[in-house]
Amino acid sequence: MIEPKILVTKQSADYELIDSGNGEKLERYGKYVLRRPDPQAIWIKDMSEGKWKNADAYFFRDEDKKGWKKNREMQNEWQISLGELKFNIKPTAFKHTGVFPEQEPNWNWIKDRIKNHESRITNQPIRVLNLFGYTGGATLAALSAGAEVTHVDSSKSAVTWAKENAEISGLSKKPVRWLIDDVRKFVMREIKRGVKYDGIIMDPPSFGRGAKSEIWKIEDDLPKLLEECSKILSDEPAFFLINGYASGYSSIAYYNLIHPMFEKHGGQFEMGELSIEEWVSKRLLSCGIFARWSKN
Repeated sequence: MIEPKILVTKQSADYELIDSGNGEKLERYGKYVLRRPDPQAIWIKDMSEGKWKNADAYFFRDEDKKGWKKNREMQNEWQISLGELKFNIKPTAFKHTGVFPEQEPNWNWIKDRIKNHESRITNQPIRVLNLFGYTGGATLAALSAGAEVTHVDSSKSAVTWAKENAEISGLSKKPVRWLIDDVRKFVMREIKRGVKYDGIIMDPPSFGRGAKSEIWKIEDDLPKLLEECSKILSDEPAFFLINGYASGYSSIAYYNLIHPMFEKHGGQFEMGELSIEEWVSKRLLSCGIFARWSKN
């Protein structure tokens, strides 16, 4: 059994976790500071309430409504950079901003895996499949490293947003397919077509609906999806990455799911938590879980 590890996203020019606690987090995305709920932050805030109230916007949730309120004039959307990638930030009605900064270590890992694979197999680009691709952070990372990417999400607005992020990151002309589709139905069709991928990334929700209102329940559908994904892996796969948010499971559970898929290939397994380091106190905020495998 491998030891769990913690991946940490630290302060950068366009992003920082300023403070957290009492069920909230205070973050800076470029030129704006946002205040929003986070159920993981059960400790006491470090900073005064006055500093929290000075956020440019905050997310509220009442019994009958929820959304963002602005404390001052600000744009409805703006751009930030995370590493070499650029993202349009658009605070949504579900408290999200359109990017998950805690994924930055995974994006760097993806780029390294692709470059390592290309150094061994130079006759063609590595083929990567990003399932539940949302606004495209992992897709952009893979494209920037030279991969051919198929990006699948059931949400038309998410895929449109991902295309925008590719455009502002200078990656829109890279080899990518943007597909609005139910993930499981897409994978089943790829099996029939005999299509293979060298790397697979997925970020499955605990519950969701497909492009035609297909129901997704992680406890029922994730094991089946992983079994199906094993049938579209190339003979010499490079990597596999699965992330989890609010799924109720641990990284050990995800590791136990993917271990049988890749044990025969050798390589390296890792699992653990995704976190963000606070700017002042250096305290870590847990943001999700991951399990991943790579040949090198």
